[in-house]
Parts: sequence; C-alpha cells; structure tokens
Amino acid sequence: MDLIEAIKQSAEKEVIYTLHAIEEMNAEDDMITTNEVRDVVFNGEMIEDYPEDKRGHSCLMLGVPNNRRPVHVVCAPKEEYLAIISVYIPSLEKWEADFKTRRGK
Repeated sequence: MDLIEAIKQSAEKEVIYTLHAIEEMNAEDDMITTNEVRDVVFNGEMIEDYPEDKRGHSCLMLGVPNNRRPVHVVCAPKEEYLAIISVYIPSLEKWEADFKTRRGK
C-alpha cells in the first residue's frame, strides 16, 4: 500500500492532533479548521516524503480546501489513527508560488 492510501485509511479510523498542530491551527491570523485538514488529507497531494521521521513515516501534504487558500499538513499514518503533526498556511517567504517548492532549495 502506498503512503497516501495508508494516510486515508488511517484517517477514516481516527484523526489525532498534536499540541503543535492545534496551536498552529489556532494561530490568530490563520484559524485552520478540522474540515480544512480533512480536505487536505483526502484530496490533497504529497509534496515531501519523510520516511525516516522520528514519529514514523510521515509526509507533507498540500491542499486548497474550498479553493480558498493553500494549507500544508504534516501527518503520519498509524495502525489505528492518523497523527496530524503540523498544520499551517504556507508563506511566500518560505515557499515558491506553487506552495510545493521550498525557497532556497
């Protein structure tokens, strides 16, 4: 099974957010909803793969929920749940205009 399928299957069981992800989602200027995160998980694309992550194989996903704004989600599929490690609105300071390519890489 590929990583994207594993992510979707894990998310269908349960989605658990780290404290870091919750803090990022509640940032005063961004306010990212759980529905936006789910949209990225189920409809977004993987833009970076982290097979050696200390939290287990994870990846960075990009989506544009409701065609509103780009959202990045770092997640790791587990047997019984999907761990949401980080969620944020990518900035043009750190990302190219496609929000898939890091600046300076």
